[in-house]
Amino acid sequence: MENLSAPQAQAFSDADRAAVYQAIFSRRDVRGQFLPTPVPDDLLSRVLMAAHHAPSVGFMQPWNFLLVRSDEVKQRVHNVFAEANDEAARMFPDEKREIYSKLKLQGILEAPINLCITCDRSRSGPVVLGRTHMPTMDLYSSVCAVQNLWLAARAEGLGVGWVSIFHEKALQDALGIPHHIVPIAYLCIGYVSHFNDKPELEKAGWLPRLPINDLVYFEQWGDSDFGQNPRLTVALAELQADIQEKGIFPK
Repeated sequence: MENLSAPQAQAFSDADRAAVYQAIFSRRDVRGQFLPTPVPDDLLSRVLMAAHHAPSVGFMQPWNFLLVRSDEVKQRVHNVFAEANDEAARMFPDEKREIYSKLKLQGILEAPINLCITCDRSRSGPVVLGRTHMPTMDLYSSVCAVQNLWLAARAEGLGVGWVSIFHEKALQDALGIPHHIVPIAYLCIGYVSHFNDKPELEKAGWLPRLPINDLVYFEQWGDSDFGQNPRLTVALAELQADIQEKGIFPK
């Protein structure tokens, strides 16, 4: 039975809560706006620590953070990207291929810092609390580390771009990563000239932002709202309109 007299954890102050939402809704995948300005080590330490404090299944903390600053290694990684990117372009139909060819999909050489976040699936041994029946939870945990870092970086004024157009083994070999370690995210990080008001792929017409109410089900998969939750569905629609059409974030 619910204890109505139990103390309730306090929410953030209005200003702190607004800052969290601002980081979430103004975060962008940055490709072409990187500046050569060095990133101070104390700032880099904060965003890495934010990543290290992500949630993880069984508290196994399966991640490692491989920093890349040298031009030689960046070029080696860029070569791996270029080969995969040429292959990827040929996979799309003609109308998509034209848009694809105009997109800048990485900032490997331009960004002062490249970072590969990995997942060591053997960490903590073969039986991990919470992973006993869903073995992929360690991968999802590592993705949480990526998101923590991305939001912290945005709050610090750093741009982050996630590059995923690689053959996994080729990327592992370029970085000397053992093949049992999974590269989760290759990130380009640095100060930028600006953050776009909308995601680049949305602005380019690649895909639109989906309506949130098309993605929310109730009680069973595929069951949309049929007048049972009108306040929530209206609130979601209004909030999405404020964010996308007016640039107004929750406070």
